[in-house]
Formats: sequence, structure tokens, C-alpha cells
Amino acid sequence: MTTRRDLLLGTVTLAGAAALTQKTAHAAQAERQGRAWERSYSGGSDAAPAAPATPRVPVVTPNGVTLPHRVVDGVKVFHLVAQEVEHEFAPGLKANCWGYNDTVHGPTLEAVEGDRVRVYVTNRLNAPTTVHWHGVFLPNGMDGVGGLTQRSIRPGETFKYEWTFRQHGTFMYHSHHDEMTQMAMGMMGMIVVHPRLPSADYRVDRDFAIMLSEWSLKVGTSRPDPNAMSDFNVLTMNAKAFPATAPLVCKRGDRVRIRFGNLSAMDHHPIHLHGYHFKVVATDGGPIPVSAQWPETTVLVPTGGTRDIEFVADAAGDWALHCHMTHHVMNQMGHGIPNMIGVKPGNLDARVRAQLPGYMTMGQAGMGEMVDMGMPVPKNSVPMLGGKGPYDSITMGGMFTVVKVRDTLRSDADPGFYEQPAGTRADVASAAELTRDGIQL
Repeated sequence: MTTRRDLLLGTVTLAGAAALTQKTAHAAQAERQGRAWERSYSGGSDAAPAAPATPRVPVVTPNGVTLPHRVVDGVKVFHLVAQEVEHEFAPGLKANCWGYNDTVHGPTLEAVEGDRVRVYVTNRLNAPTTVHWHGVFLPNGMDGVGGLTQRSIRPGETFKYEWTFRQHGTFMYHSHHDEMTQMAMGMMGMIVVHPRLPSADYRVDRDFAIMLSEWSLKVGTSRPDPNAMSDFNVLTMNAKAFPATAPLVCKRGDRVRIRFGNLSAMDHHPIHLHGYHFKVVATDGGPIPVSAQWPETTVLVPTGGTRDIEFVADAAGDWALHCHMTHHVMNQMGHGIPNMIGVKPGNLDARVRAQLPGYMTMGQAGMGEMVDMGMPVPKNSVPMLGGKGPYDSITMGGMFTVVKVRDTLRSDADPGFYEQPAGTRADVASAAELTRDGIQL
């Protein structure tokens, strides 16, 4: 005899089975639609398409590397390993960061529009993580947002991401689980996708990728502080601070593209190039029509965005390339330092030395005078600014590097400092010159 309880249980069981069947059918349909969506772009096949129609210049990541891959049944296969990395920002300044494949930031992922890619991500951290492919069009389940589009990759696990590139341009990747911590610790990298059928104006001779980032690394400590909201004191290009930043070496006449990505926690960066004007030709949203481009000497790279600039390197020399926020070209700047500009200390030094031998009042004429003092710094820290130059110390640090353009190159290695032709360098004015031009001192 069937009881009311049996009837209810049977009804629930049938409803559950129906719901499960419906859910399975929806999942299968979504998978079919996703594969069809991918195949529609890759020419009806899951295999990666042929190489670009014209040769392209591989991207160079100064101070960084490109992620290697292998081709398996027409699919480009990559492997990222999330792990702790001891990283050197500049000589004398190291920290225990988080990165990928023993590098900070992670290696640049380079592909061609239409490529089908498969990226394995192994988590060797002691915390869950994910990878988000920032700006890339892909199926929702490959977007890498922990808890929303996937469960997080637990320590020791390896996840597989797979999609077909339906666009070309400059993009980024980064953790999307506990972003504040994991990105502040260094978990990010660049993605470059070349067009499969490049237009004539896509050709360049030099193609560089630079990730802009900021860190809070208190003097004497060995780990970045992910809780910082404003007091960032290490500003980097590809995770290096000047004087450790590698130069961008070019031959005169080269057409040059520089791809900037910015995953700084809080700051935009106005990147200024000396000696040239350039055009901003693309964002992470795609190419900018030629009719909408205009000359610039500074490009504002917003946090979470990319900007591509192009110019012809037609002027030989060593040309500065740097963020124009003045504190962003400093190293471990202490924002609590008292303002000593114009202070006349009198005999203060002698009086203080009686209690503190070696004391010296500094900063009365700014920070530049400190560069050549050679004073010792605390353990695991670097001077606020200063690198070797051909004439004096270069009073810069942080987000600063040099574009080195030469008439001839033996290799792509650093050619050293530029020697200006006679009569083309600023120098002390002679008495005869002052008299000739009516300058009274």
C-alpha cells in the first residue's frame, strides 16, 4: 500500500531526475554552442590556423621572457606555474614575491589571431588562485574569475584553459582570486596577439612590451605589502626599477612599437618619451583608426588598460622614457620625510654628532645632492634615486629607462652611452659667447 510519504518521495525523486536531466542537456548544449562559436572563427576546425600571411617581429620584453609553447594537434600549448619567487627589483633590493615560471612578472604569452591555445596553470602557492585573461574574448567558463566562472585552483592542482583568439592586440593576464593580495605580490603578465592578416602599416622593426606596476616594500622588509592603498614606494617597468631597467635598443630608421600594460593597484602612469613624438595606435579594446590618431609625447596608461605607441627612431641618442609623476621615478621614497628645502642648519651637525656620530643634515637643496654621497643604506634597500651616467649620476629611479637609438648596431645588446657629435652637447658658456650675445651675469 503506497503511503503519502512514499508518494512525496517519489515525486521529489522524479523532479530531481528531471532537473538533473535538464541541467545536463543545457550543459551539453552550451558546450556544443561554445565549440561551434570557436570553430566559426577558426575556419570550421579546432586546429590552429597557419602563421601570419607576412613575417612579423617577435615581441621583446625587456628584463623579461616569452612563454615557450609546443603545438599538439594544431593547438598551441602553454604551461604557467604559479609560485613564490625571490625577485630582485634593483641591485641590493630583493623580495619574496609571487609570480609565474620563476619570473616576476610572468612571461609574455605571444600568439597569432585565430590560434587555438591551451594554457595549463599549475598552482604551487600555499593559497588558491585563478588566471584571468584580461581583455581577451573567450567563452565565459574560461574567463578565470574565482567563484563566478570557475572554482579556484587549489594548491597542487593544475587547471586547463582553452580558447581561440578572435582578436589581435595587447592584453594582460593576472590572478582573479584575492586580487588585492596576489596582484600586489606580482601575479601578472603581458599577452601579445599578432593579426593573422596584418595590414601594411602593422610592420615594425622593433616591438617591445612593458608592464607598469607599483609595490609597497618598506625599507628592510622582504615581502611586498598588499594592504597598501597609497604609499607605493617601488615603481617598476617589467618588475625592475631604475637603474636595473634594461634599455630599449634601436637602429636609426627603425619603426618602433612599444606596448604598455598597467596593472598598478591604484595609479595611472603618464609615460613620456624624450626626443620624439609618437602616435597612440591601439588600446586593449583594439586598433585606433588612423584618422583618430594624433601626435603625442606623453601617453596616459590607465590602471587596468594597455596602450600601444609607434614612432620612427630617426634621431640618434639616449632618450629618456619614464613616468612623469615625479614620485614615480624615485625608489623607496619615504612620504613622511620632513621638508628641509632652504633650511640653514648652522652648527647643528656638530652638536648632534656628539650623540650620534656620522650625523649629517640632508635635503636642504633637494634630493639630488644625496646621490653622490655614497652613504650606506639599510639592509635590503636601495638609494631613493641615482644611476650611473656618462657625465654625472642620473638622478632618477623607479619607472625610468632609456631608448637607445644608434646609426649602426653590432647586436641588440646595450651599446653603452651615446657620444654626441662635437658642438651638439650643452656645456659651460664661455666668456666670449656671453659677451657676443649680450648676456650680463
